[in-house]
Amino acid sequence: MPRFYCSSPLSIGLTLELPAGAARHVQVLRMQPEMTLTLFDGEGGECEAVIVRMGKSSVTVKVTAHHAIEREAKLAVHLALGVPANERMDWLVEKATELGVASIQPLMTERGVLRLAGERAEKKQAHWQGIAHAACEQSGRNRAPQIHVVKTLSEYLAAQKNATLENTTRVILSLREDSKTLTAQLQALSSNGCEAVFVLSGAEGGLSPAEESKALAAGYQPATLGNRVLRAETAAIAALVILACG
Repeated sequence: MPRFYCSSPLSIGLTLELPAGAARHVQVLRMQPEMTLTLFDGEGGECEAVIVRMGKSSVTVKVTAHHAIEREAKLAVHLALGVPANERMDWLVEKATELGVASIQPLMTERGVLRLAGERAEKKQAHWQGIAHAACEQSGRNRAPQIHVVKTLSEYLAAQKNATLENTTRVILSLREDSKTLTAQLQALSSNGCEAVFVLSGAEGGLSPAEESKALAAGYQPATLGNRVLRAETAAIAALVILACG
């Protein structure tokens, strides 16, 4: 059954027009009135809806049922990473959403290529959030991960310092010799009742020594993925596979 994201809250009995992209998709699929599709608003659960009208460029549906179905990972993984160059961030947001990431914090770091601010940063955030919603449609997730607006690493660490973070752990992907493997850290997380983990990773070239020192001082524990040097986007996805799917 086709699945579509709706930004407005859904409830049984609600009649609404589908977003433009979803309406186009329904028309491409040659769906007709009285046919059923699945809607979700990103806040949990999914709804059945019946097509009640097909316009030239619009589709009206009525919500007929709600199902409290969840497909979230047991451990909430919040990923903060230096934004990789070119279109790699688009790919990363898509795959991270499919793998169950709880949120993504794009960062501007010393060695990162991308620099965003103001309206351009807001447009990028909206673009990445749209990719996340589309990935939820495809993968069956009913809770959309939040893609935060781009921050500097210093801004991110300062915000975390002032936040209340209970039952959480913070790890930084590192090549330090004293780093524990992420797999070993996952076993420890499972035994101590941890509910969420914040993962920090650099862009191309990794974090600078000064940036890594700031993160360690902020309570992050060094973790390694092995003795190979991975691309920025590969390292982030590998961490998600271990934590969210492990």
